[in-house]
Amino acid sequence: MSTAIPDRTPVRVMICRSNPIAPDPRVEKEAQSLCKGGYSVQIIGWDRSAVLPKQENMGWAVINRLTIQAGYARGMMNLFPLLHWQIGLLAYLLRHSEEFDILHACDFDTILPALVCKRLRNKRLIYDIFDFYSDHLRATPKMVKRLIRAVDIWAIGQADGLILVDDQRSRQIAGAHPKSLAVVYNSPQDAEPEMGSAGEEETQIRMAYIGLLQLERGLLDVLEVLSRHPDWKLDLAGFGGDEAQILARAEGLRNVSWHGRVPYSKALALSARANVLIGLYDPNIPNHRFASPNKIFEAMMLGKPIIVARNTNMDRIIAESGAGIVVDYGDVDGLESALIRLDRDPALRARLGRSARQAYERQYSWAIMEKRLLGMYCEVLEP
Repeated sequence: MSTAIPDRTPVRVMICRSNPIAPDPRVEKEAQSLCKGGYSVQIIGWDRSAVLPKQENMGWAVINRLTIQAGYARGMMNLFPLLHWQIGLLAYLLRHSEEFDILHACDFDTILPALVCKRLRNKRLIYDIFDFYSDHLRATPKMVKRLIRAVDIWAIGQADGLILVDDQRSRQIAGAHPKSLAVVYNSPQDAEPEMGSAGEEETQIRMAYIGLLQLERGLLDVLEVLSRHPDWKLDLAGFGGDEAQILARAEGLRNVSWHGRVPYSKALALSARANVLIGLYDPNIPNHRFASPNKIFEAMMLGKPIIVARNTNMDRIIAESGAGIVVDYGDVDGLESALIRLDRDPALRARLGRSARQAYERQYSWAIMEKRLLGMYCEVLEP
């Protein structure tokens, strides 16, 4: 399929995302690829902190932010801010509807306003599911989750196209009938090879975790292992609902460096400096059983081995590519044994890293994903 944009150029895109894009690697990559493909891109995001600029021109897109103060990971306590966001997003889309031709809604918390705008303003709509929303909620009653799932399945069929982050996610949306489907993995854009070599100077284990700070990411287990091995190091960065609890555990560990919330360029630099990356997701959470987060593809791009949890879909990707080690989630001794093995065998680290890079180039590079993204747009925009 051709990925050239239709004759009536430039086609104008409005990406909707319920975070401030500060950063949001996937949204930024997609916007950059669309700009590269000849599209004009705007992004509307949600600034819960009320401290970020209301508008930023990034060159590849203009980011606009609605300021609605709220917290993260608070379950039903976030219901009213979420409704406020939905109303604010719909009002913004209707008010600016002459500025875009196609809507790109990211996740369930933007799809309903986008669908209303599609109907009222006759717009095309692509639904991009990063995480299936009802399976992502932590502190929400089951009845509410079932209702959200039913509405989400319906919304998939109303959109003109659907993007999933992994082919395994098609099982998660069983019962839905998308008009068109593309799988765009969370792969990073390629970086200079020397970015991946910095960690080779470390003779002992240096780990990195940059991302959402939740207990279900195995971070307390990692910190427990680090308390047993003061000569190993961890670079920790990100934000999330369990940040205070995780940092309280890390506070007494001199081998943990806390970097706070960092831009994506620094996140990649921290990962490049490591010689082992961490991607432990709790398989008891439904979304984690279908997970293929950007962490594993960043490890592949950088040529770094990664440790992942069994039964999370990541184990399948890592096992098939030979790009890391799989452990049982919650098994602290098993995690420690895997790290001891990598610590004592630099040749194994190098071999896993080479396999990781080969998998990125052969199957998971962003260049491959970009073609899929642009192909989806052309298919949706066809008369």
